[in-house]
Amino acid sequence: MLERSDLAANALFSLHDEDYDRPFNLQNLNADTMLFTGGRQGISLNGDWNFCVDLLDTGLRQKWYAMAPMPPGERGEPWDYDPYDGETIPVPSCWQMQKERWYFFEGSAWYTRKLTHDLTPGNRLFLRVGAAQYDCKVFLNGQFLGNHYGGSTPFCVELTEALTGDDAWLMLCVNNRRTRDRVPMQNTDWFNYGGLYREVELFETPATLVRDLSVSLDDGGIRVRIAVDGPAETAHFRVPELGVDAVIPVCDGLAEDVLPATPDLWSPETPRLYDVTASVGRDEVRDRVGFRRIERRGTQILLNSAPLFLRGISVHEDDEALGKVTSEADLRRRFDHARELGCNFLRLAHYPHHEMAAKLADEMGFMIWAEIPVYWAIDFDNPATRRDAENQLRELIRRDRNRASVIIWSVGNENPDTDARLDFMTGLADLARAEDPTRLTAAACLINHETLRIEDRLSDHIDVIGINEYYGWYEENFEDLVQIGANSRPDRPVVISETGADGDHTDHGPKTGLFSLAYQAEVYEKQIEVLRRLDYIRGISPWILYDFRVERRQGVFQRGFNRKGLIAADKQTKKPAFQILADFYAELRGAG
Repeated sequence: MLERSDLAANALFSLHDEDYDRPFNLQNLNADTMLFTGGRQGISLNGDWNFCVDLLDTGLRQKWYAMAPMPPGERGEPWDYDPYDGETIPVPSCWQMQKERWYFFEGSAWYTRKLTHDLTPGNRLFLRVGAAQYDCKVFLNGQFLGNHYGGSTPFCVELTEALTGDDAWLMLCVNNRRTRDRVPMQNTDWFNYGGLYREVELFETPATLVRDLSVSLDDGGIRVRIAVDGPAETAHFRVPELGVDAVIPVCDGLAEDVLPATPDLWSPETPRLYDVTASVGRDEVRDRVGFRRIERRGTQILLNSAPLFLRGISVHEDDEALGKVTSEADLRRRFDHARELGCNFLRLAHYPHHEMAAKLADEMGFMIWAEIPVYWAIDFDNPATRRDAENQLRELIRRDRNRASVIIWSVGNENPDTDARLDFMTGLADLARAEDPTRLTAAACLINHETLRIEDRLSDHIDVIGINEYYGWYEENFEDLVQIGANSRPDRPVVISETGADGDHTDHGPKTGLFSLAYQAEVYEKQIEVLRRLDYIRGISPWILYDFRVERRQGVFQRGFNRKGLIAADKQTKKPAFQILADFYAELRGAG
């Protein structure tokens, strides 16, 4: 393809150039280029896009992004891919869920669509992608604008300068290939979906705009921080219900102040939210914010100065039919099931979930453990890997730090305790505190099952110690859990961040023994019996609410799914263990 065209330059060289990706891997679309979009009127780009899988990255080698539309009869050379015509795919979606031949596909895929936008002179135009798995390169009218790493956080790119002419062509190259230096790396325990699987939108703004808005409770009232992009002398901040109406000076692009106010405090029992507005010049953004205090004191977790026990459940972002694509109805069903269990808390594992989840949790009164996918054996010695993890953490925090429901930033899960990992993870914990000192930090740490102690050195550098334990499943003696507490004597809160057992509810499932519903129920009963005696535990989030898809689990009773869910993958069929946990949480609520 294109061997005789001006685009090819040296066509044979492009076939053998293994550094072809280097010019397109700037990772310049990151936390610093995010745009606060609360209250803005977006222009949806959801719908059908032209689509082509590209396993060998031929498109980057041969510059598909620079091809101009041309009728087939006028072409002087054959095209391997026509970005302007042919196969289409809906956005948002995961390509695995669209066609069987794409089910296990890992590599690049090209998305193309026409943009017709009449930009007001002097204004700016931004593209926002809710999430693309995993590396997304953005081209407009053949110009490379940048790329973003991370499969679960949003990113923005300004289109203003590249938007020329009446017809603009937007092309996104999305790559979900797992590599050792990415976060997560190759070996994970959830399905590696690919594609533009969250919403894609355009936002038009004035030349001077509110880049970011952070609002939180402070000892003296409400702390507000407005990041301004463009020339401005003042910013305006309002919370009408609290009588807050302040003009704040802008210095070096920041307007920051603590404004006197006494808001009603947010809690799961009274999820009070306030409308806030920030503006600079002609630009205005809005949000709904709850105010609360979360802290640790010794081995206690305190919400608004009251001791707290986290009655939780873990959740993956996975759907039997749609993959990672979610909706408000799907999320409300999730929270309704959590409420039926008696939860006040959810662990959103093992990556940032859709931003709507935390917004609904604010509204419905649930607390959230939010996490980045520093999972298992990340390449902790690699500076590029660390850069990726730090950016994903910053993007998650900047996206969700106005959500009262989010009480914990988790920096990872089940990592081997090495010097490189300790430096990597403590750096992430420090970064989380620097970005947002109003929340707790956590990680799922390792237990030494020989000495029966929490010996993970990271536990000294975080606020909440998560432990994943599977007594009755991967480990045998439930009494070990009692001994772990006695031997470790933790000086900070411990949350059982995972526990459980598989139960195959289908006709394939056994009636007794491992993978039976009866055995899953028995594990929960024994787990709860031991938990009643564990005074060092401050919460629990069993694994997991729904069965979920995963490549690594291909046993006769798994068949490509982790079946530890209390509800089957259809998100309707409850297993007996569901009611056992619900009864235990009712008991805890009754005990205060």
